[in-house]
Amino acid sequence: MNDYIEVRFTVTPCSEAATDVLAALLCDEGYESFVPDESGMTAYVKNELYDTAVLERVLDTYPIPDVDIKWHKTFIEGQDWNHEWEKNYFKPIVIGGNRCVIHSTFHTDIPKCEYDIVIDPKMAFGTGHHSTTSLIIGHLLEMNLAGKSVLDMGTGTGILAILAAMRGATKVSAIEIDPMAHINAVENVASNGHPEIEVLLGDAALLDGIGEFDVMLANINRNIILNDIEAYVKVIKPGGHLLLSGFYTEDVKVLEEKALPLGFEEVSVREMNNWCCLELKKTR
Repeated sequence: MNDYIEVRFTVTPCSEAATDVLAALLCDEGYESFVPDESGMTAYVKNELYDTAVLERVLDTYPIPDVDIKWHKTFIEGQDWNHEWEKNYFKPIVIGGNRCVIHSTFHTDIPKCEYDIVIDPKMAFGTGHHSTTSLIIGHLLEMNLAGKSVLDMGTGTGILAILAAMRGATKVSAIEIDPMAHINAVENVASNGHPEIEVLLGDAALLDGIGEFDVMLANINRNIILNDIEAYVKVIKPGGHLLLSGFYTEDVKVLEEKALPLGFEEVSVREMNNWCCLELKKTR
């Protein structure tokens, strides 16, 4: 089923921090896409996952004081999400100076860059516009991936796996739990000419027996990372790196408290608009 519920939030006073926190809370409840603007945010969740009681609980526990949030919902019948994203939301983006451009098949005025990635996102997360995706892309542009193996957990559109392959990784696997996003990732992998990328449908249970990787990426959210990181450590080679994003600056400490006793050490922490990317290295 490809039907969605569109929830419009009017946030007063509206700020990037206010809408980012709201998006993070909704993401934990299955909301997939978020479009902030000057007066609030529009969020999308699959029709079968929508629950008014859950939404009201999220708003009741919203942690920023003196912020008023009003909302209303609209049923959105399944449609051509590529067209909707291109028409309303998704515009070309350049990351890393002029090194990487991300655009859809519909765009015509595209800057020339070293890496040209075609993404038709439908309702999958990962166009490069969000700070978390941009942070990991920045890392991948700096890392030496030639001949390396890379695993992208929660791949969304497949954008990070695609860039890893473009950067010379010889084995790239991607895992996505959502069936529609999985189909979208497969399509984007093919569009970019990297059919060697293995795109799997499932969750962390697939990590059992998948092998070991030099680099693992997980741009998901704090709670999923905390729940699954013990499985992550088992598939990273000694000396391998784990790039984590999808959480806020204040979440770094709790993630480190869980990761460091498992045999990781911190390499770096990068921040953008209060979102973070934590780079860890497996030392044992």
